[in-house]
Amino acid sequence: MSTWINNNNQLSSLCNQLSDCELIALDTEFIRTDTFYPKIALIQLSDGESIWLVDVLAIDDFSPLKNLLESPDNTLIFHACAEDLEVLDHSVNIQPTHIFDTQIAAGIVNIGYSMGYARLVDSLLDIQLDKQETRSNWLARPLTQKQIDYAEVDVLHLHKLHGLLLKMLDKQNRLQWFDEETKGLFNVVDKRKNNQNYYTRIKGAWRLDAQSLTALRHLCQWRDSHARDKDIPKSRIAKDSVLLEIAEQMPKYRHQLHSVRDWHPVSIRRYGDIILKEVLLSLNQTQDAWVPRPISSSLNNTFKKIRESLVKIAEEQKIPQEFLSNKRELEDILRSVEQGNYQLPDRIKQGWRQQWVQSAVESEISKLN
Repeated sequence: MSTWINNNNQLSSLCNQLSDCELIALDTEFIRTDTFYPKIALIQLSDGESIWLVDVLAIDDFSPLKNLLESPDNTLIFHACAEDLEVLDHSVNIQPTHIFDTQIAAGIVNIGYSMGYARLVDSLLDIQLDKQETRSNWLARPLTQKQIDYAEVDVLHLHKLHGLLLKMLDKQNRLQWFDEETKGLFNVVDKRKNNQNYYTRIKGAWRLDAQSLTALRHLCQWRDSHARDKDIPKSRIAKDSVLLEIAEQMPKYRHQLHSVRDWHPVSIRRYGDIILKEVLLSLNQTQDAWVPRPISSSLNNTFKKIRESLVKIAEEQKIPQEFLSNKRELEDILRSVEQGNYQLPDRIKQGWRQQWVQSAVESEISKLN
């Protein structure tokens, strides 16, 4: 049974009560259907025994909560916290710094990479959760009993998960790894805010030539900026597939935009001229300003060999391969080799994974000479 917090005095009193609590479980519920920025609706807190549901729609002074959640004396337990950190930052100006993310911990101890909360609870606690309210309207008031039950469950098990995972991290001598990954979380959140390289996540983007890829980058950055300014979903301006097709065709005239599939005529009228300007900007750029292409076909085999080595290392070290290195990082490394300026990304050369990734990479690139 949870306690509903719906005014400034109640929130202040709760934060005083929790000020000496070393471990606080936290989750948020928000809506992001018709806006760019998430609309926060609820903050769930637990000290491991009691649960509080903070109705952010009824509160206008979050300073006590900010002091509590930003205190270095309190560790906040989340599961998959990147979106929670983003919504707390944007909606209530709270930037937690002392975090234990159960999803990251589960990956490091090899329970599973990017595992969902329900699966992790099932795996470690043998409890099956009902996740049907995930997409419900959290801005509605009053909340239904099903919504309240769902919100409670999202923090109910976090303390137990924290205790079990902390022991596993310690037993496997991976606490330092976990600390490094947790610090890296804030880089992930910063990238989500800046989103300068969103174009790299669009399916099919890397089949474009360098000039079209540069156009796609410009288009994505403009769309992101406009969506932020107007607080509207990016898809309302143009879907990813639309920007991909525009970048591929590189249109110069407005009538050419009408041949782009799945782009609404209203959007063409509203944004067509700006889109053409972004394409023209890419057409006028010199080659040295173009986005780097994927690695050459001659290095594809080296890429595959490195990936194979990392899979073996991951199996030997009992850790998900995704934690060692991702595709983009390996491509960046090989591109630096191709350009005669071999270097490792900061995430690799400064952390626990360096010994394995560097060894796998250098073993293969040494065969190129």
